[in-house]
Amino acid sequence: MELSGKRIIVTGGAQGIGASVVRAYAGAGATVAAMDLQAEQGAEVATAANQAGPGTVRFYKANVTDRADVEAQFTQAATDMGGLDVLVNVAGVQRFVTPEDVDVDAFRFIFEVNVLGTMNTNGVAYHLMKPNGTGNIINFGSEAGLTGEINNAVYGASKGAVHTWTRTVARQWGPDGIRVNAVLPYMVTPMYLNFRENMSPEDLKLHDEETRVSIPLGGKFGEADADLAPVMIFLAGDGTRYITGQMFPVDGGLISVR
Repeated sequence: MELSGKRIIVTGGAQGIGASVVRAYAGAGATVAAMDLQAEQGAEVATAANQAGPGTVRFYKANVTDRADVEAQFTQAATDMGGLDVLVNVAGVQRFVTPEDVDVDAFRFIFEVNVLGTMNTNGVAYHLMKPNGTGNIINFGSEAGLTGEINNAVYGASKGAVHTWTRTVARQWGPDGIRVNAVLPYMVTPMYLNFRENMSPEDLKLHDEETRVSIPLGGKFGEADADLAPVMIFLAGDGTRYITGQMFPVDGGLISVR
C-alpha cells in the first residue's frame, strides 16, 4: 500500500509497460486513471487491475497528440479522482526508419506521439497540479536518446527531445512544487518485439550479440512487471520529493547517465 491515497494518470495504459505500471500502481493501493487510444485493451487492463486490487482503476480513451482531448480527459479524470498527484506519460511509438531515407509520415507519427504527446500531457498536468503547490510528472525516455543506436535514429531523436524537455521544465516548474523526471527502460514490450520483426536477419543477429555483451545484468532486456514496476512505485511516491530533472535508466547496467 505504498501509494495509498495517490491519484495517478497513466497514459499508454493499454499494453506493454503502461499496462504493467497500471497493475503495479493498483497493487500499491493507488487510484489510477489509465488512458490510451486502444479502448478495448485498456478497459480489459483496468478490469483485471480492479479485480486484483487493492487500488482502483478507471479507463479513459485519450489521444495524447490532441491537446484539447488531453485537457478534456485529464480534467475529467482529476475530477473523478478528486485531484491529481502524479502523471506517468508512458504513451510512445516506434517505427523502423532507415536514417538515409527518412519517411516523412513515420517521422511525424513518431514525433507527434513521443514529443508533442509529452508536451501536451505534461502541460495539462502542470495546470492541474500547480494550484496545489505540488505534483510529480514521470516521462519516458530511452537509451536511444542518449547513444547511437543502429537503424533507430528517428526514434532516438524523439527521445532525445523528451530528455531535454524533461530537464528544462523540471527547472522551470520546480519553484511551483512540481518535479519532473524520466525513466529510460530497456524492457521487452510489444513495441520492441515489432522493432525486432522489422530487422534483417543480419541486423537482428548483431543486435542480440550487442545486447548480450552490453547488459551486465543477464545480457538481455528486462521484464516490466518484475524489473520496472518496483522502480515506478518508488518514483511515484513521496521518497522522490527532493529529486527532479533526472534520467533513471532501468536497463541492467547498459548505460550510465552523467
